[in-house]
Amino acid sequence: QLQTVESGGGLVQPGGSLRLSCTAPGFTLANYAIGWFRQAPGKEREGVSCITSRGGVIKYADSVKGRFTISRDSAKNTVYLQMNSLNAEDTAIYYCASCAVATMSALSAWGQGTQVTVSS
Repeated sequence: QLQTVESGGGLVQPGGSLRLSCTAPGFTLANYAIGWFRQAPGKEREGVSCITSRGGVIKYADSVKGRFTISRDSAKNTVYLQMNSLNAEDTAIYYCASCAVATMSALSAWGQGTQVTVSS
C-alpha cells in the first residue's frame, strides 16, 4: 500500500504562495496518479488536484483553478502543489495520496498531512 509523506506547509499571509511536496520513500511515485486533498476545520476532506502517472491529464477543483498548479518530478520522486494567491479559505491540512483522476478521489492511505494556514 502506497505511503505518502507531505511537507512544505506553513503560515502565509493572504495573497502569498507556498509549495507543497509529496514523496513516498520506498515507492516509485511515477507509477501512480497522485492527488492533493485538503481538510479544513469542521469540513469534509476534499480533492484539490490530481495528476496522472505521466502527467498527461490534470484535474483541479473549481475553487483552486488558476491559482494552484500540480506537477511531478520523477527524478526526485516528488509531486508538487504550487499554491498562489492564497486566501483564508485555503487554510486546511493538505494530504497527498494516489488518486482516481476522473473522480478526484483518493485510492491510498492518508499520511500525516501538512498544515497550511493563511492569515494576516
